[in-house]
Amino acid sequence: MSLIVQKFGGSSVADAESIMRVARRIVATRESGHDVVVAVSAMGDTTDELVDLAHQITDVPDPRELDMLLTTGERISMALLAMAIKSLGYEARSYTGSQAGMMTTAQHGAARIVDVSPDRIREALDDGAIAIVAGFQGFNRDSKDITTLGRGGSDTTAVALAAALDAEVCEIYTDVDGVFTADPRIVPKAHKVDRVTFEEMLELAAAGAKVLHIRAVEYARRHGVTIHVRSSFADTEGTFVIGDRGENMEEPIITGVAGDLSEAKITVIGVPDIPGKAAEIFTIVAGTGANIDMIVQNVSAQATALTDISFTLSKTDGEKVLKALRVAQEKVGFTDIAFDDNIGKLSVVGGGMRTNAGVSAQLFTALFEAGINMEMISTSEIRISVITRGEDLTRAMQVVHAAFGLDGDADAVVYAGTGR
Repeated sequence: MSLIVQKFGGSSVADAESIMRVARRIVATRESGHDVVVAVSAMGDTTDELVDLAHQITDVPDPRELDMLLTTGERISMALLAMAIKSLGYEARSYTGSQAGMMTTAQHGAARIVDVSPDRIREALDDGAIAIVAGFQGFNRDSKDITTLGRGGSDTTAVALAAALDAEVCEIYTDVDGVFTADPRIVPKAHKVDRVTFEEMLELAAAGAKVLHIRAVEYARRHGVTIHVRSSFADTEGTFVIGDRGENMEEPIITGVAGDLSEAKITVIGVPDIPGKAAEIFTIVAGTGANIDMIVQNVSAQATALTDISFTLSKTDGEKVLKALRVAQEKVGFTDIAFDDNIGKLSVVGGGMRTNAGVSAQLFTALFEAGINMEMISTSEIRISVITRGEDLTRAMQVVHAAFGLDGDADAVVYAGTGR
């Protein structure tokens, strides 16, 4: 009997009716001859509501207590789902992350999985039960504290369980039919992709595609876990995320288009154009714990021998990076700092870029003809990203999607979900 790990997100278990629908799907998988382990998220927008509640109490919630609060969301949904499965005549047992053997680092709010010891899950399976695991959470052996994995953590929980249990596949159920060529909420003509490589999915996730969390894809690639992204609202095949497409399958030039409004741009103005100054600036940034995405350094002005350095980062890291740079302004010797949180990042991703010329020209031409200005450009072997104005991002995604011939014949179906 093969094992399948299934993950259901918040929109899939948003209410009692949805939970019963998910329970029937799980039972159908069990009746088809598979052992089943399920990772489940909190119901609907529960996590957001709990965060909002914490901030009504204090502007800066204690990280340990915030983790204790947030993990209650998954505990509610796992228990209700286990009850629903039992009501259908099948044995089910629910487990918290720590009970399921999900060992993590000690960092609250963004812990990383270091080990999975699913002994109790194996016992449940041996007894013929369906195991329900609370996603997004774990346990640190040293601190003895409950931890959370950060947003998208339930995807990572599911993949980690699949790897530890040697599952046949890890099914990620969501509110769309699979991985699309663009977010169908933004580009209605986007169409589903049947196969996508880990490499392409990592680039799409890093570029802002929300269907899979980047850490889950990284974990799956490292441990060779096949991911099947599919809808919890329709019984159709979704998208398989795999190591490669196979010898007989040619890669499309462009697999998908992604957009991201979560970044901001900082420009350090009037930096002395001498060796070591860029190192000083980014050492300061690194000291804040912020992650940098794109970097551009202008050619220095001949008269002043000064240059400007621009970089993008998460909006949530903007204020602490600005503060750290301002403290060091006199020491580094730059003249000013500019902060811009009204930017959008557009990315096109595809393994076929390696062997097809003219992708950049086609992208830039499409944006030019739409009157959309590019402020920064970054590339990898299978990705091109550009920074635009935030208000231009939706239109940029739509025109680029059409320019590369990715539009489908009909509008994509989005079954539920708020995108929060």
